[in-house]
Amino acid sequence: MEDMKKILVIDESQLFRDYLKRKLEDYGFTVFTAVSGLDGATKLRRELPDLLISDFHLTRKPITELLREKQSNRNTQDIPVIIASSKVDRASLVSVAPYKIRKFLTKPLRVDALLKAVGETLGVSVTIDETPCIIEAHVNDDIIFIEVAQGINREKVDLLRYKLTELIDLYDLSNPKVLVMMSGLELTTADSIKLSALLTTIVGATGVMKRYCKILTRDSLVRDFVSHRPDFSGIEVTGNLDAIMDGLLGKKVGGPILEQKNDARDDLVQRTAPKKDKEEAINMRFEEERSGTRDFSTLGDSTRVSIVDDDLVIQELIKAAFSDTSVTIDTYDNGKLFMESSLGRESDLVFLDLMMPEMDGFQVLRALKEEQTKLPIVVLSALSKRETVLEALKMGVTSYMIKPLKPQDIRTKASEILQLNF
Repeated sequence: MEDMKKILVIDESQLFRDYLKRKLEDYGFTVFTAVSGLDGATKLRRELPDLLISDFHLTRKPITELLREKQSNRNTQDIPVIIASSKVDRASLVSVAPYKIRKFLTKPLRVDALLKAVGETLGVSVTIDETPCIIEAHVNDDIIFIEVAQGINREKVDLLRYKLTELIDLYDLSNPKVLVMMSGLELTTADSIKLSALLTTIVGATGVMKRYCKILTRDSLVRDFVSHRPDFSGIEVTGNLDAIMDGLLGKKVGGPILEQKNDARDDLVQRTAPKKDKEEAINMRFEEERSGTRDFSTLGDSTRVSIVDDDLVIQELIKAAFSDTSVTIDTYDNGKLFMESSLGRESDLVFLDLMMPEMDGFQVLRALKEEQTKLPIVVLSALSKRETVLEALKMGVTSYMIKPLKPQDIRTKASEILQLNF
């Protein structure tokens, strides 16, 4: 294409440069990269790109000096600039303000925000896969945990490749183990190509030996898909959380959590501190997925949330989390009242306490299971022992949150389960 737009990326991180180059080239741009401010200034004059994307903190030539030189050269002065920085303060913004910066993005960078800024700046259409999807990746005890929810998004699968590379470097993992948690995901045959890309990315980026890669899911499509692919031979697919915990992690599921003060989420998926003194640069979330920014306006009056908890403080806290929405909130002081209510079965989401008078949370879960009623249930409990958590998860709850709670966490969890359109 004769009118192919050219972009210059200046960043000290090879991982970040490689990711942006590959991603932007996928959208048809010609991309040049530079490793420092001095290198970037040279390539800026030589290549005359249509857009400059630069980190704020550069070596060998500071960003302010590079921008001054750019401004004084009539061949480069009109080139728009997008700046990314892991630390943004008022002084940083003021120092670059005179140079007509189009966008100032913060690291870890959100790829959708960057692509949107590139499209708007260059006046071109940049479309991304909008399939609702949440992918998180982190490390605990030299094990890479990868959580996949809602669906599979090709942009995030591509981003995952670099996130995994970053984690392996930060945690100095030579022989990583991998646990892919897809327990709430329901796929169709139309997702096969994306599933293949996801698993190929995980195996390729981590170099994990297949016997140390486990997938937690009850989805038969995933199990059948893996079993018929020779390149995934050796990967165990199971819906048995006990087997995963005992086999891959080498911990007995019936044992207590390491310390009583830790909660269940910390023990299963806690992020441990990196071994290298570096910050993560790759963010797996999209711009609209930041906590507290989900758009609940798409939920109509018909959306019903039930709170089954004898704690009035918890009831009011959850109500406050939905106070700016049209969601209908029903409250029940114990499990018996909930089970006796016909409206309870119509809930789009249930927040359920485990310890209640007359009928506790476990009794509610057993009763719903006996009558084959399936509802999205989030357990709210101060009980954090492993056996309690696993018992609840095996009874089909969607998620488990440890008290005390914050309205922002409740809102984020609700948006994930209700699968809002981001």
